[in-house]
Amino acid sequence: MATETRPSICRFCHANCGILVKIEDGRPVRVTGDPDNPAYRGFSCAKGRRLPEQHAHPDRLLHSQKRRPDGSYEAIPSERAMDEIADRVGNIVRQHGPRAVALYPGTYSGPYPASIPAGVGWMLGLGSKMVFTSAAIDQPGKHVATAIHGRWLGGSHVFDESDVWLLIGNNPLISMSGGIPPSNPSRRLREAKRRGLTLIVIDPRRTEVARFADQVLQPRAGEDPSILAAILHVVIRDALYDAAFTDAHVAGFAALADAVAEFTPEYAAERAGLAADEIERAAATFARARRGCGVAGTGPNMAPHGNLTEYLLLCLNTICGRWRRAGERVPNPGALLPRATPKAQAQRPRPGWGRGEQLRSRALGNSAAGLPTGALADEILYEGEERIRALVCIGGNPVAAWPDQLKTIRAMEKLELLVCLDMKMAATAKMADYVIAPRLSLEVPGLSVSSEAIEQTYVAHGYPEPYAQYSPALASPPEGSDVIEEWAFFYGLAKRMGFQLIAYPIRPEAGVLRERREPYVFDMEKPPTTDAVFAGIMNGSRVPLTEVTHHPHGKIFADETILVAEADPDCQDRLDVGNADMLAELAAIRAESWAALRSEDEDAARVFQLVSRRMPNVYNSSGRDIDRLQRGRFYNPAFMHPEDLALLGLARGDLVEITSSHASILGIAESAPELRRGVVSMAHCFGDAPEHDAAVREIGSNTGRLVDNERDFDPHTGIPRMSAIPVAISRAGAV
Repeated sequence: MATETRPSICRFCHANCGILVKIEDGRPVRVTGDPDNPAYRGFSCAKGRRLPEQHAHPDRLLHSQKRRPDGSYEAIPSERAMDEIADRVGNIVRQHGPRAVALYPGTYSGPYPASIPAGVGWMLGLGSKMVFTSAAIDQPGKHVATAIHGRWLGGSHVFDESDVWLLIGNNPLISMSGGIPPSNPSRRLREAKRRGLTLIVIDPRRTEVARFADQVLQPRAGEDPSILAAILHVVIRDALYDAAFTDAHVAGFAALADAVAEFTPEYAAERAGLAADEIERAAATFARARRGCGVAGTGPNMAPHGNLTEYLLLCLNTICGRWRRAGERVPNPGALLPRATPKAQAQRPRPGWGRGEQLRSRALGNSAAGLPTGALADEILYEGEERIRALVCIGGNPVAAWPDQLKTIRAMEKLELLVCLDMKMAATAKMADYVIAPRLSLEVPGLSVSSEAIEQTYVAHGYPEPYAQYSPALASPPEGSDVIEEWAFFYGLAKRMGFQLIAYPIRPEAGVLRERREPYVFDMEKPPTTDAVFAGIMNGSRVPLTEVTHHPHGKIFADETILVAEADPDCQDRLDVGNADMLAELAAIRAESWAALRSEDEDAARVFQLVSRRMPNVYNSSGRDIDRLQRGRFYNPAFMHPEDLALLGLARGDLVEITSSHASILGIAESAPELRRGVVSMAHCFGDAPEHDAAVREIGSNTGRLVDNERDFDPHTGIPRMSAIPVAISRAGAV
């Protein structure tokens, strides 16, 4: 038996942890953290350590599948599947135009660097701009807020250098994202606490990261805008803001001050169920620190007013001057990212919505977060001639992930062509015409660029140093299998359809200013290797990919110091903290009556709020079928405070019915004393179609079914209320 242990990159999620993989006869059998990795320093999570089980899972697809007329599936060679799919897509485009074809890259495609560029390149080659991503139903507020606020081209303060850190509705120790670097976040947090970092957490749940906090505020769900407005009120009232920075680089300060004038700590505390002195203390602690940032997570973005939450947080960071100045060192000059070219100046705001492609089914269009994925089902169900008729999903599971599950299912049924690239017959794959069996992470080369590139999208995210790692493919696909890389699937379609495939670099939205990459033009005559594709899409990296490959355990390339340059003498751009649309939305919140606030739904029985959460043993819908991860609990519990359970006469393990104004789901009650009273906390992306509800203890419940995507949604990004949902809880009968 041939056995070896080699370093690699975990790709169970986006965190790209450095790992050691034990290989026996070409198959992975054990994964541990890599102690020789300079960034992760031996860290790995439970999900990554179960990569061998993922690769060898009995439900893994080893051959692509084609749906028969009777609804059953038969294996089909991947080459023939591409022949047929290319032919069917071509027919749809000829009859209905390229707009009839849409692409959905889900979160699981992110760790595979060539997948999304190839998929988007294929769409552009078709002539379709109908690309919908998970960004529009995850944290769209970040994209919108950055656009209308403007970018600071010198970059923000980062976690490792900060005196204070504010986390709102995010839990980086579990999500491996959200302001604490993804490379060993628990160790970095402990080190930061030892050097004196003050941590403030605002969350209805006392999360894992909150256990390290100096101050924890546990408000009612959905009140983040009011709390942030009150914090801004205190900072402005007490002149705790950075006056010099604000005078020199900020527009709209007077309008912001007027907008938050009535959001006193007392008013916000009453709304949020807090004490006023908690808000006062948090505001003073954050503003008086020398360096630091405030960062929000998925929960506040999924709750009402997600754009406003992110915008007010940017306003707070800005008036407190949490941006790098001329002469300061840039922590990450770039590794696989292009070289930083920072300047101590603002880049003017740009439109956050109302640009580009518009939907036909609803009055929604493209925003800074992309097309409105929350309304994609409507665009498929639309009866007009320009409706979407074909959908290709990579690394995503819409039936589990999209809001308004029942409508999503109707949309999947109406499609003329549904293609899923999936490792198993997941909820959406079971409705597809073709399911393409992909190679899994250890069977393909890997790059750490997804974690590094987060800096280009979100403030105070990504690596705080120029770290990079490359990994060759370590494992062989199972003997006799026919599995294909995702980028190769789109390459194969483009070749069959007779057009050039080009991968275009993503335009940065946040972070420091960087040099640009050039589009990568695929060789359509000779199929490239994955390494050749990596080299093509990584053109312009500060550290050449060939150099990165020489360091199998990864390396921090601290060979160059880049300082923030002085502003251009003629630069007049400013960061905008007075956006009229956002301040009008804030005024509308202030104008709400207390009666409407107390009963946000017409049915007073819906007194609980269901909030989204992350769990350590799953990555959205991935991992929930791996026994050694779940240890017999394959569902997503309905976590509630023990006093709420007692009030309802419920005990741990009881079957409950959770009802919104739109639909009902079943759940399994679980006691959680760390929750605020009145809150139900559940992970999303579990469950399946309604006919499988009786198996709730084996597959969990789909919280997206509770969401009405047309009733309470953001008018700019289309994201409906996916968290802080008013619900009623009652004991359920046997199923």
